[in-house]
Amino acid sequence: MAAPNIVNVATITGKTVGAALTTSSSDIVVNSAASGKVIKLNAVYVSNVDGVNSADATVSFFNADNTTSYKLAHTITIPADATLDVLSKPIYLEEGDKLTATASANNDLEIVVSYEEIS
Repeated sequence: MAAPNIVNVATITGKTVGAALTTSSSDIVVNSAASGKVIKLNAVYVSNVDGVNSADATVSFFNADNTTSYKLAHTITIPADATLDVLSKPIYLEEGDKLTATASANNDLEIVVSYEEIS
């Protein structure tokens, strides 16, 4: 589990993922322990697709030890039909790191993450 040197980059692959969030923590973007990659998270959006009710979002960064989490957004209330822009600047996931998310109500929130796999 290391941080690959990105000075001599061979490939940069742009990707986007989306998911409906539930009350159970979901892995959204995972950089596996021996991937040989760095993942650059460019944008993280959480949208409330419920037309009536607010819902809370929690988005977390997990260190490679997979036991320590740091909140990027912690129980932020997102009003009905609104969107939360979680990142103001890009962050990197080293090998073994991951991004997870949870909602206060099943299927009221959706997350979209735009990122680059760098190797």
